[in-house]
Amino acid sequence: MTKKKNELWEWTKALLIAVALAAVIRYFLFAPIVVDGLSMMPTLKDQDRMIVNKFSYEIGEPKRFDIIVFHAPEKKDYIKRVIGLPGDTIEYKDDTLYVNGKAYKEPYLDEYKKQVEDGPLTDPFTLQEKIGRQTVPKGQLFVMGDNRRWSKDSRHIGTIPMSKVIGKTNVVYWPIKDAHFVTVK
Repeated sequence: MTKKKNELWEWTKALLIAVALAAVIRYFLFAPIVVDGLSMMPTLKDQDRMIVNKFSYEIGEPKRFDIIVFHAPEKKDYIKRVIGLPGDTIEYKDDTLYVNGKAYKEPYLDEYKKQVEDGPLTDPFTLQEKIGRQTVPKGQLFVMGDNRRWSKDSRHIGTIPMSKVIGKTNVVYWPIKDAHFVTVK
């Protein structure tokens, strides 16, 4: 009888440790997220399942073109691409991104740019026109969806405080046939 009690206690302890470890990993390090909508097409599809690395920004600052997940003002989590970092000036003209006066290529938009026949994929704008400032404020990010014509992003909701960023994501794990790492070419 005592041997069975010991064995049951050992299994119970192992199960409790596994559950606690899973909770810690999910809450502090990695979490699943489901892409909801078309704002990141063609890079991410509606209902893609991804892993959010919550630890990614504990060890470093975001980089331009990272794909991040953040708490949006609408009490939802959004997934968008980092375009502007604190102190950056941002401008779009002739469907080209200019950061601090330098033109940047955005290869992840090439597929959509080829399909557009009625004007630019990204309408021209300056940061001043969108957020009323010349530069991205300290501690904030300017983000945009890859599906520029159909994305609710910093052009509409303003810059995103770093404190609202959940983490970086670049792994699609579901559906299995579409599993891949998302990279900027």
